[in-house]
Amino acid sequence: MIHDSDAQSLTKAIAHVVEAVEETLAAVLPTADGEGPEATLFKAMRYATLGGGKRLRPFLVVATAALFDVPEEVSLRVGAAVELIHSYSLVHDDLPCMDDDQVRRGKPSCHVKFGVPTAVLAGDAMVPLAFEILCDPKTHPDAAIRGELVARLAHAAGSGGMVGGQMIDLAAEKLDFNIGEVTRLERLKTGALIEFCCEAGGILGRADSKELRTLGAFAHDLGLAFQIADDLLDVEGEAQRVGKAVGKDAARGKATFVTILGPAKARGQARLLADQAAQHLEPFGPGARLLREVAHYVVARTQ
Repeated sequence: MIHDSDAQSLTKAIAHVVEAVEETLAAVLPTADGEGPEATLFKAMRYATLGGGKRLRPFLVVATAALFDVPEEVSLRVGAAVELIHSYSLVHDDLPCMDDDQVRRGKPSCHVKFGVPTAVLAGDAMVPLAFEILCDPKTHPDAAIRGELVARLAHAAGSGGMVGGQMIDLAAEKLDFNIGEVTRLERLKTGALIEFCCEAGGILGRADSKELRTLGAFAHDLGLAFQIADDLLDVEGEAQRVGKAVGKDAARGKATFVTILGPAKARGQARLLADQAAQHLEPFGPGARLLREVAHYVVARTQ
């Protein structure tokens, strides 16, 4: 469990969730056994999902759910569903028709390993699996709560969230975006899924509307801080450490927080957002210590 404890560090808490969600994903993903044509699809799904990634999104689900004493085996299932959506988006983003990235999480991208058609199908298959997990009574005995999780994740992942943000991101390579437009882009592309993660823990724990708004405010600032840090890594990071290609935004002439503000101001803005995110959690008291720490962790990370 990652209930707050003075003796427990954020690093240990994240490592625990990384291991636990990996086990959950390994159990819910189809096995690659057998000789049928689908075996290659199953291998691609597991390749794209297992054995890599920061697992920040599942951590946020588990940590916010812990505020409401939700059993970890429940929140891990929701975290696994989110990670499937996130991983599918990476598989599709890496395709030649999108970002054409050859490396993801320190290894060849899914389409490089398995070919473009299989990578497309692997991503396609990961989406319904995520919702299958959320619909399962093992995730929560209350059908109304399962339905709310499904509806919210569908919105966060769709045209009003992540996919819509990705479409704006494509346009950002051709248009001269200002800071407001870049902020909207990132709130959809990255922030919507992070917001779902933070609110999902409250939904599982039957949080009231005020508590959900507080978690939403935390997620808003956290998501923007995370994306600014990502933009900085694209400019200043090392590909081997980051686990993917860097310098892509500048090569494509895409407007980002860093290209508009400059590295120094962007870093300062990320720290300000991290501070604000942590302050939002004051109503939850000492129990939210790990979540407050993760707000600063996303800014200080080097990968």
